[in-house]
Amino acid sequence: MALSSLFFVELIMSKIVIVGCGVVGAAIAYELSSIPKLDITVVDKNTPASGSTGAALGVLMGIISHKKKGRAWRFRQTSLQRYESLIPELEQKTGLHIPVNRQGIFKLLFAGENLEKWHKLREFRQEKGWNLEIGDRNYVTEQCPYLINENIIGAVYSPQDRQIHPVKLTKALVSAAAANGVKFEFGVEVRNFITQSNREDELSNCKQLKTTAGIMEVEHLIISAGLGSTPLTQSLHQTIPICPVLGQAIKFKLDKPLGQAIFQPVVSANDIHIVPLGDREYWLGATVEFPTQTGESIADAELLNQVMQNAIAFCPQLNNATITKTWFGKRPRPEGIPAPIIDNLSGYSNVLLATAHYRNGVLLAPATALEVKKVFA
Repeated sequence: MALSSLFFVELIMSKIVIVGCGVVGAAIAYELSSIPKLDITVVDKNTPASGSTGAALGVLMGIISHKKKGRAWRFRQTSLQRYESLIPELEQKTGLHIPVNRQGIFKLLFAGENLEKWHKLREFRQEKGWNLEIGDRNYVTEQCPYLINENIIGAVYSPQDRQIHPVKLTKALVSAAAANGVKFEFGVEVRNFITQSNREDELSNCKQLKTTAGIMEVEHLIISAGLGSTPLTQSLHQTIPICPVLGQAIKFKLDKPLGQAIFQPVVSANDIHIVPLGDREYWLGATVEFPTQTGESIADAELLNQVMQNAIAFCPQLNNATITKTWFGKRPRPEGIPAPIIDNLSGYSNVLLATAHYRNGVLLAPATALEVKKVFA
């Protein structure tokens, strides 16, 4: 969706409030902080990255995805390009280390896989300057000998895709944005809004936020609160239906690294990811669990166990893993419209939605922030 011109006004120290400080909200705050004459405040009822960002694995499946056109591919490409400059930029500004795995994604292919679509994707990516390698079973054995299953027929390797630590990335974005003058109000909940109708264009204007810390003046409101976006829009008499899709993951440690210590890519197979963390530690995930018929989101221990067993089926070394942590989070999946939602809120002249990224919040955060930045640049 293209952002309409309704959101444009003359900028004279415009007061912007961003609700939500996951990776997307933090990225928006940081990118906007480079524009003069913007007074930016970020509000979150919790701490940074405490929602779905805190449960993300941070795997950036951009080049290896089958998206080839439209916003879906444009955002992926923009984010991957921005990350190459953003990470060193943030580290230099904040002195914080952001763990990034630059060894790519190694995706296993199994019997029955449509190899032709992968070869077409490789050709398409190469035309755009991106690399994909496709190899047979011997290629898998040479590169990652610990991946063993009789149904493996080969692999696709994407050396330019990345994996980033979501929480440390978010904290660095917050630190850098704060250094640029952005104000952060954590532990503050938005309860309601004070709006005003404009008879000329029949659009409403959000004037103030009623929060647990008092009234907050606002000229431009950006809602980037993930699952919390739905109750916020309901308070504005609009409903953006976002479904909580629960995901569980595991952190484990091995006696020795998988394969060679110098080649530790993210391994992906059948929507399961093994994510190297260093020092023989790995993340494994994640489940995809929709709410029950009663609307409850309950972590199913058996499904998490199934993820581990399915991973062991192609990586037997995981039989010796020591599980050190399990956790879960809820991902915001929009219903009836593509993820993410980046558009003006219907009926309002100064309310922008940048939310509901589902499983791609970390991947699409930079592109989302740059898209929002265009509104104010």
